[in-house]
Amino acid sequence: MPRRPRDPGVPSSPIEYFGAELRTYREAADLTRPQLGDKLGYSPQWVGQVEAGQSGPSEDFAKDCDTYFKTNGTFHRLWKWNQRLVRLAALPPGFPDFVEREAQADVMHIFETMVVTGLFQTPEYAYEVLRSGKAPEAVEQLVATRMERQAILEGETPPHIVAIFDEGAIRRPVGNTDVMAGQVRHLINLAELPHITLQIVPTSKGAYAGVAGAFTVLSFPDDLDVVHIGGHVGAQIIDHPEAARGYAVRFDLIRGAALSADDSVSMLHAILESL
Repeated sequence: MPRRPRDPGVPSSPIEYFGAELRTYREAADLTRPQLGDKLGYSPQWVGQVEAGQSGPSEDFAKDCDTYFKTNGTFHRLWKWNQRLVRLAALPPGFPDFVEREAQADVMHIFETMVVTGLFQTPEYAYEVLRSGKAPEAVEQLVATRMERQAILEGETPPHIVAIFDEGAIRRPVGNTDVMAGQVRHLINLAELPHITLQIVPTSKGAYAGVAGAFTVLSFPDDLDVVHIGGHVGAQIIDHPEAARGYAVRFDLIRGAALSADDSVSMLHAILESL
């Protein structure tokens, strides 16, 4: 079936919506583009490009519009909305869905084998993990999205998280010594939070239930559990109840192989001292 042409008068993106709102306010104030540009300190060409959705507004421009039109932060909120969508668009296929579900979960069971989980990464560590094969601008966007995700850890009702790491994930050298020291120190601080339990499966354990790979089980107040499995080029969400229960059982087996929370923190201190 052929696609219906988009109505040219209907904004299809936050940038176009910003431009449409700007044009509406400008015309309501009976201003021309040169007049508005003069009052805000921008060229009429720039105002025209923003109104047409051809150029994304800067944060300063959004704030200037709010100040002039007395819109109580409307333009700045539109700017932040656009920034968030730009960051989500840079994520691998399937990952934006996971990010949205992660923000809604009230309980998480995380198991990692290779690196520290993204929700617990420092910006420096995240940059080193994400930079391979990507342009610096793309890496910066991905890091910003990862840091934005971590806001859920500091909310009024943060999720309860049980995170289990294979010892190799903690000891794997990512970046230089300063990056590693900062990351391990960050894990120690996170482990002190009442809603986070951190445990480590020591290398001496040998083969155990987690050798098949990493996964995360997300639980919700009013919905079924889902499982997230990361990949090289995308992410997979498993929402079949029986499969989710299977991963929950697997997590329990992995936890049985892990050190206690106190012993795990002691190992983190030992790793930090060795760096």
